[in-house]
Parts: sequence; C-alpha cells; structure tokens
Amino acid sequence: MSTRRIPCVGAVLVHEGRLLLVRRGRSPGQGLWSVPGGRVEAGETVAEACGREVVEETGLRVRTGELLGTVERAAPGSGIYVIDDLDCTLDGPADARAGDDANEVRWVSRAELETLPCVDGLLEALRGWQVLDRLT
Repeated sequence: MSTRRIPCVGAVLVHEGRLLLVRRGRSPGQGLWSVPGGRVEAGETVAEACGREVVEETGLRVRTGELLGTVERAAPGSGIYVIDDLDCTLDGPADARAGDDANEVRWVSRAELETLPCVDGLLEALRGWQVLDRLT
C-alpha cells in the first residue's frame, strides 16, 4: 500500500524586515504559528494555490516567487503533506486580517518569531533557507 501524498504550499512573506505568520485555527497545528498555506486544489498550480491561501488566511495579495524548499509532514490517515514553500512579495497594502482557518495574523521580527509556539520544523526550515537573515 502506498502512502497518500498531499500537495500543499506555504507562503514565506518578508516585508520591512518582518515575517508574516498565522496562528492556525484548525488541525494540523491548531493554536500554533506558521506561514500561511494549505492544500493545492485540483487544477491549480503551486503559485496559484499559494496566492489563494494567502488571500484566504490574511486578506493580503502577493506575487509568488521562487521555491525556497519543500518539507514533508505527517497527515491524518497515514498520509504525507508535501509542502512547497515559496518566496513571496507583498502586492498591495500590508494590513493583514485573520480569515479562513487562521485565528490570528501578525508580522513578526526575528526575536518575536523565536519566542512563538510554531509548527514543527518551521524555524529549522526558515533558518536553512536563510529567511531568518532577512528579519530585523
């Protein structure tokens, strides 16, 4: 029996030295902080899914850029979330608001990021992709 692989995206958005994070309102990771993201829907490209997820969770518009990296996380029912994290840039005002499955949204500095309860592996991935170096 093969493991079900579920394509997902994450948006890594740094603006004025701060990283956009959402506090997850649902599982997986309910109550923990993460970059905006979610599943890729049928017929969507990774870039389209990333832009849609950011709008749904934060109300912000972004331009998607290069793939920073891919992480895999356990999914319910013995599946695997395969998450492509894209570097994004803001395409409009920075006034974020929580929506969809995000309970809270905020722009965080490096010091704030390191104190928040984050989803497993987030800090390590961001560190490995040199994203933390872009934060104030």
